[in-house]
Amino acid sequence: MMNMHKLTVATAGAALLFGVTACGTQETGAGAGAATVAPPAATAGGGDSYGNGAPEGSGPTASGPLAVRDDAELGSVVVDAKGFTLYRFDNDTASPSTSACAGDCATTWPPVPAGSTRPGGVDASRVGSLKRADGVEQLTIAGWPVYRFAKDTAPGQTNGQGVGGTWFAVTPDGKKAGAGEPGTATPGTAAPGESALPALSLTENDKLGKIIRDGKGRTLYRFTKDTAWPMKSNCAGACLEKWRPAKLVDVAKVEGIDPKKLIPYTRADGTKQLTIDCWPLYWFTGDKTPGDTNGQGVGGTWFAVTADGKLAK
Repeated sequence: MMNMHKLTVATAGAALLFGVTACGTQETGAGAGAATVAPPAATAGGGDSYGNGAPEGSGPTASGPLAVRDDAELGSVVVDAKGFTLYRFDNDTASPSTSACAGDCATTWPPVPAGSTRPGGVDASRVGSLKRADGVEQLTIAGWPVYRFAKDTAPGQTNGQGVGGTWFAVTPDGKKAGAGEPGTATPGTAAPGESALPALSLTENDKLGKIIRDGKGRTLYRFTKDTAWPMKSNCAGACLEKWRPAKLVDVAKVEGIDPKKLIPYTRADGTKQLTIDCWPLYWFTGDKTPGDTNGQGVGGTWFAVTADGKLAK
């Protein structure tokens, strides 16, 4: 497939180039089968085609004082009295405090009842509540409604971090964990004792050859159920719990990859996803250390990617 691209370098503070491409008409409507990032709900039969089991019921949040835990990857995060991570949702608002999570969403992401907690390790001036449509008073931190995640089944887990690109552990000041917090690697920076990586580059894999990695050293993957013409992601719902959309990058920090092939894709919720040669890119939550390729071949549909956007096999 021949792609014609017009490269526009991002302005200061912008994330990526924005190209005019020959990727076809992007399908983003639900009727077109486009990806959505609605919070995942339980699936009948206890699982789905992506290998995700049905969410375990999390029940009410533990009563008692809130606490702050230092997470090695995310920095300071708020937890309940039993140590379960609390989250915020990008589709909510903090001023005024409103919750956009109801129905199936509230089953997977149980709202934290305001009456079940006390400020504890969080500044009392930041702790508040909002009245939900069902009359329940929900805890807020700096105005943001907070939730548990049903698939966090043990204290200290952060399985909800980044789900759908809209759910994040909440910090004591109500911000999204992982955004510049201590211990968080970001493209172009390095942890102590490590060399900085480009925002996007190639790494040599013994079995797969040269494959694309992001600025955190994570292998990037393609999903064979996606399409490049028209450009469309078919990873939605529970799929997004394991396969996170790759974020846009600064083309000035890309090495070994033709920046003209890097195109932003607008997902159904308005968030931007990185693509190569019109194919959406993802990273796999099952890859625990830089260079892992545990996602390779999963379900016969997920594969690492070469510099020209092809599947690494």
